[in-house]
Amino acid sequence: MLDKVVIANRGEIALRILRACHALGIRTVAVHSTVDRNLKHVAMADESVCIGPAPSSESYLNMASIIAAAEVTDAQAIHPGYGFLSENADFAERVEQSGFVFIGPRADTIRLMGDKVEAIRAMKEAGVPCVPGSGGPLGDDNAANSAIAKEIAYPVIVKAAGGGGGRGMRVVHTEAHLANAIATTKQEAKAAFGNDMVYMEKFLENPRHVEIQVLADGQGGAIHLGERDCSMQRRHQKVVEEAPAPGITDQQRAEIGKVCVEACIRIGYRGAGTFEFLYENGHFYFIEMNTRIQVEHPVTELITGIDLVREQLMIAAGQKLSLKQSDIVLRGHAIECRINAEDPDSFLPSPGLIQHFHAPGGPGVRVDSHIYEGYKVPPNYDSMIGKLIVHGATREQAICRMRVALSEMVVDGIKTNIPLQQRILADGGFQQGGQNIHYLEKQLAERKEKSLSIV
Repeated sequence: MLDKVVIANRGEIALRILRACHALGIRTVAVHSTVDRNLKHVAMADESVCIGPAPSSESYLNMASIIAAAEVTDAQAIHPGYGFLSENADFAERVEQSGFVFIGPRADTIRLMGDKVEAIRAMKEAGVPCVPGSGGPLGDDNAANSAIAKEIAYPVIVKAAGGGGGRGMRVVHTEAHLANAIATTKQEAKAAFGNDMVYMEKFLENPRHVEIQVLADGQGGAIHLGERDCSMQRRHQKVVEEAPAPGITDQQRAEIGKVCVEACIRIGYRGAGTFEFLYENGHFYFIEMNTRIQVEHPVTELITGIDLVREQLMIAAGQKLSLKQSDIVLRGHAIECRINAEDPDSFLPSPGLIQHFHAPGGPGVRVDSHIYEGYKVPPNYDSMIGKLIVHGATREQAICRMRVALSEMVVDGIKTNIPLQQRILADGGFQQGGQNIHYLEKQLAERKEKSLSIV
């Protein structure tokens, strides 16, 4: 087992990793920026190291400082959490070259999955169903690109090969707009990702976002832990996640899960990972693989009883998977609401001092959060301040428990999106289940239109 781990992240995921480490008897090193010295996990860690000022470019994205922290504390491994450097192949490579264990996939795997064009090519070779597309990067020949679009059939979507998080993509409905869309996306991709390579796919108009959680030990062992539905999105950012996905049959789950497991074995995957799919008319279409722990991993943990971060640590220690596919049984239903420090109507960030905090409780309620009374939410990072997760015997019971939990949760002093989450949980379409990725945006637009007409 690992002896000491550097937690190269902040907030709720850093606290989550710390708890998993301590449960295994692993000592922890919390690295933090100057504005994060009062974070809960920093106080709870065995050691802490300040790695730079508030800007993430000078702290949580500073590879040299993080590796230096591992060196001065005699740590063995570095856990990147999610975001920041978690899917940076160069960082994973530098960690391993410096003599430490990177708690995640190998650098070449991260690099492969980080290039969307190469990832799709690899998945096609592995038998994973993909969205019809260009099959490679688009060139500068407008006639050739038009021919590809016609073969795919409009509407199409132009995507940056190095993109992510909803950035670097543009939907095109007619040939007249194709050339300009490709040129503009290339320019944006170059500016945002340092890579102007783009590709083209069929634009699915009413898909759901369904993803498969996998674990693999890099030694030939791999399993899947069912699926999550993450279709409640705003601007391509997930707001509510649940597991299992409404309407997915046991047969569909087994079939797509088997394909993902076989792909993991084929590419020599190591650690926790997520295959993300668009799901429409009973068919799965691969869009990307996240080579890290996901924000929404708790819903999978609640329906399987498996501690995913613990499994990450065990795999990083060189152990083979102790679980077989037959050990994975899905029980009940789980829902997660992301709690953000933001205005629930304008979505503007709302940093500041938390004057009062009350966490909800009761059967089947879990709160993953680093906040406390007197904690000052800094303006420098992502606005998520926690996750509220519930589990019930049925989806209906889980919805009921989440509505009660949201009504109990109190965060005074700043604005949060709790009112938005309450509206979503009370919405008839959400309660019905199986809505597409555009549903929430449409509901928000209609609400805004109504409020403007009243004024």
